[in-house]
Amino acid sequence: MVEVEDLTKTFLVTRKRGRLRRERVTLTAVSNICFAIEQGEMVGYIGPNGAGKSTTIKMLTGVLVPTSGQVRVANLNPVVQRIELARRIGVVFGQRRQLWWDLPLRDSFELLHHMYRVPEARFRKNLDRLVQLLDLAPCMDTPVRQLSLGQLMRGEVAGALLHDPQIVFLDEPTIGLDVVSKARLLEFLTEINREQGVTVLLTTHDIADVERLCERMLIIDRGKVIYDGGVTAIRERFGGERMLIVDLETPQPPLAVEGATVEQVDGARQWLRFRRSEISAARVIAGVVASAPVVDLALEEPAIEEIVRRIYLEGLPSIPAPSSQ
Repeated sequence: MVEVEDLTKTFLVTRKRGRLRRERVTLTAVSNICFAIEQGEMVGYIGPNGAGKSTTIKMLTGVLVPTSGQVRVANLNPVVQRIELARRIGVVFGQRRQLWWDLPLRDSFELLHHMYRVPEARFRKNLDRLVQLLDLAPCMDTPVRQLSLGQLMRGEVAGALLHDPQIVFLDEPTIGLDVVSKARLLEFLTEINREQGVTVLLTTHDIADVERLCERMLIIDRGKVIYDGGVTAIRERFGGERMLIVDLETPQPPLAVEGATVEQVDGARQWLRFRRSEISAARVIAGVVASAPVVDLALEEPAIEEIVRRIYLEGLPSIPAPSSQ
């Protein structure tokens, strides 16, 4: 479904040099990346801010013209055959909108129906299914500008799938969503992939989203793909440490919990670090509750920036990408 070979994108920017002088500098956003995605795969595409994720998506969808390299999506050239490609792909940008701001959600869907020239019977069938699965019925007559962020993002996903795309590009689709809205959206993506074989490329800062949805992920940093392989392997090696943040009823000395180390104490709050390969979060929590009265708990996963930093320090595991079969 996606073939990328030696893909590069550079930009010319103007920078100040002294008080009056300006100079033009070439910035490389994406540098000679190569990968392929098979039909029906769900692949996570992650990396720090400015790594090149969104630039890659824009080249794959024909929004940006590559500086060099080859791209094929659904066996089409995204730049030369952009209109035809638009009928085969769905795109959701977490900070960009395809819905009409002042129109009710229902009218936005009707406009997309005509833009993509979806046959009436197929459109009605798809719309009814998407409205049900994404719980959009209560807000169909609400102007888009009045929707909550969770409703808005579910509406964006529905709009991207009305025309039965073969592949969906999701650029930060869960940004700013609450826990319930995020869970509903991720469950829906899993369902359309399993039942309809829709190929999904997901970019996100939340590695937990990738871990939940995908068996394979690509990590990009400074414009280069530095890892292409299994999610479990990279998590176990570079993201194995987790942090449990505990709010106690009263300040306590550092808690003695087997398998965990107290990293910090601030009044009644303590931070306990542990490795997922050695002990489960449930056992650490049970040990904390047995040690002192607890008011609240929060579990933190390592940030993608930390995982990328450790990859640079420790090198990559020799683990092949999982089979798409």
